[in-house]
Amino acid sequence: MLNIKPTLLAFALLFLTSNHLHAKQPNFVFFLVDDLGYMDIGANNANTFYETPNVDRLASEGMRFTNGYAANPVCSPTRYSIMTGKYPTRVAATNFFSGTREGRFKPAILNDRMPLEEVTIAEALKEHGYATQFAGKWHLGPTEEFWPEKQGFDFNRGGWERGGPYGGKKYFSPYGNPRLSDGPEGEHLPDRLATETNNFIEAHKDQPFFAYLAFYSVHTPLIGRPDLVEKYKAKAERLGLNGQTEFAPEEQNLPNEKDRQVRILQRHAVYAAMVEAMDQAVGKVLDKLKELGLDDNTVVCFMSDNGGLSTSEGSPTSNLPLRGGKGWLYEGGIREPFLIKWPGAAKPGSTCDVPVVSTDFYPTMLEMAALPAMPEQNKDGVSLVPLLKQNGSIKRDAIYWHYPHYANQGGFPGGAIREGDYKLLERFEDGRVHLYNLADDIGERNDLAAMMPDRVAHMRQDLHAWYKEVDAKFLRAKNGGPEPWQP
Repeated sequence: MLNIKPTLLAFALLFLTSNHLHAKQPNFVFFLVDDLGYMDIGANNANTFYETPNVDRLASEGMRFTNGYAANPVCSPTRYSIMTGKYPTRVAATNFFSGTREGRFKPAILNDRMPLEEVTIAEALKEHGYATQFAGKWHLGPTEEFWPEKQGFDFNRGGWERGGPYGGKKYFSPYGNPRLSDGPEGEHLPDRLATETNNFIEAHKDQPFFAYLAFYSVHTPLIGRPDLVEKYKAKAERLGLNGQTEFAPEEQNLPNEKDRQVRILQRHAVYAAMVEAMDQAVGKVLDKLKELGLDDNTVVCFMSDNGGLSTSEGSPTSNLPLRGGKGWLYEGGIREPFLIKWPGAAKPGSTCDVPVVSTDFYPTMLEMAALPAMPEQNKDGVSLVPLLKQNGSIKRDAIYWHYPHYANQGGFPGGAIREGDYKLLERFEDGRVHLYNLADDIGERNDLAAMMPDRVAHMRQDLHAWYKEVDAKFLRAKNGGPEPWQP
């Protein structure tokens, strides 16, 4: 019989336990906010009208990416990119699902579902022992066959085909949502989704978990908690914002097209109330992680699916100094709050200026969990681990966007490419291009295309090569009408 002294045995057990804990796979909590603008959080904008102490706390505990992008200026395509690690253009999922508005031409063919053949991040984590839950807005398929339960999530609290909380009393119970039971009369949806997330976390605290909270907030309809609405009405009055100029023209530079009005002042009390309620829900989940002693082993990601709504549907927020907003390929439509907290690896309060995009979350999470890379699935994402650890760089020549549609918000059909500090936009109606140096001109007001023809030609060639690689679809002629420009 093996004879081991008690002290030696205790030391051995302590050593093994310590190494087991050190090697324990991290949990993941992913917050995705709908329509939140880059300038809507205090961490990105010290002068924001809105109050986001919990999101700002998250930024102070992790890394804030100042050039974080959505893969598309509207919701469903960006959601697809997070789930798959791919540009949505690869499957023609290039507009919000069901979005087929016509303009001078017919929009490109649109796929309105995330194919079941995709191996989602939820499926990849579940295969390796993770419990998974989705809470909130899905908008990635028209029927139950394509809802979260069929895409790797063990539990689904509120995800179906709708792009907003359009049933029942919308942001208040009863919800009229087939995947979310009604709560007490007047229960607020953001708080309820946080509660569902916390219940899942507590029930699965003894195994690795992936909790995905995709808020319906701050999407229209613009409805806030009455107490918070009154708070921000009083704040606007106190700050002397009432009566100030709220809108200015967003020049379209198109023949026979009227300029859009874009909001240039943050002071919308209802929107502010929605932002704060979302922030409180984030705080509720962060507090639960701390209460359960899980915060030191939980990676927390936070971003928005597209830029702030500034040119239609109430135009509740301003993205200045960024140009445009949701539905536009300008920075206001695609640059997002982009935060990652990785305890023990990412330095608290750090920032990173390297351009990154929503396709990157999937491969990043796999590497964080020490799981095998999936390059055939994550064709367009790269792991951000070297940036988070500040010990290396990522290999990427450019980031691309493709939006062959007429946005509800007035944006033009087009494509874009960012290489280094330069960003080229291409209009699909007539083929015109615009070139901006974002380092010097974050507002995209100084078009350099005429002054830098060689750079334009090079970037355009790269953009067109990418169109071919991903089998991009383009505008179509209306019956009997002229043919649109083709790359």
